[in-house]
Amino acid sequence: MPATLLQTENLNLAFGAIVVADNINFELREGERLAVIGQNGAGKTTFINICTGLIKPRSGVVRFRGEEVTALPPRSIARKGMVRSFQLPQLFLEHTLRDCVRIAAAGKTGRLGIWSALETSVPSKTVDHVLELVGLRDRGDEPCKALPEGHRKLLDIAMAMVLEPTLLILDEPTSGVSTEEKHSLMSTIMAALDAQKITTIFVEHDVDVVARYATRVAAWISGRIAADGPPQQVLADPEIRTNVLGE
Repeated sequence: MPATLLQTENLNLAFGAIVVADNINFELREGERLAVIGQNGAGKTTFINICTGLIKPRSGVVRFRGEEVTALPPRSIARKGMVRSFQLPQLFLEHTLRDCVRIAAAGKTGRLGIWSALETSVPSKTVDHVLELVGLRDRGDEPCKALPEGHRKLLDIAMAMVLEPTLLILDEPTSGVSTEEKHSLMSTIMAALDAQKITTIFVEHDVDVVARYATRVAAWISGRIAADGPPQQVLADPEIRTNVLGE
């Protein structure tokens, strides 16, 4: 059986009267593709923020690869191998694609400083490799601001992948992307993650994307996981169809 990668025990958090994490007990194993679904405000992003150190829970524990990380800052958690991308790509728009990847990589290695040349901070073959994985190597010398939204998403993921994560968490990777581009975007992302043997959690609203690319689905309602299992099972659940999918 694959090893447990991420585990939470009795996570609780509320913002005033709004409960966003209601005693969450959760486990993710290596190699899974977990889709997290739910209406806005259900607690999906808050859960990710807790796991990656952006928010501290009122109570409970987060473990990554068996080590408690609940109290660690985001940078320390990322260096341990749990990395995330955001709904809005976090790019350096005036820089080239290659430089963006170099800056991301240097943040982990610590090789970039006031007296260090950006071009020598990370091996070029490392930069080219991650850009190749997401299909952007040929655009490596272009400024980021020239990229369409779908390619910005891919660059954001390349910047995360250069950190060599074991787990990559994607917050709505297809948001802002046209319907026609969603499946090609997700196919590229998943192929890149598979090539690097990276486990993934992705928050997603498009049911077709969830059904096609997830191996497991966790559906959130009011700060709790209301259903967790194979996509066909969860997406057919009457409670999920009514309260999450809005049918």
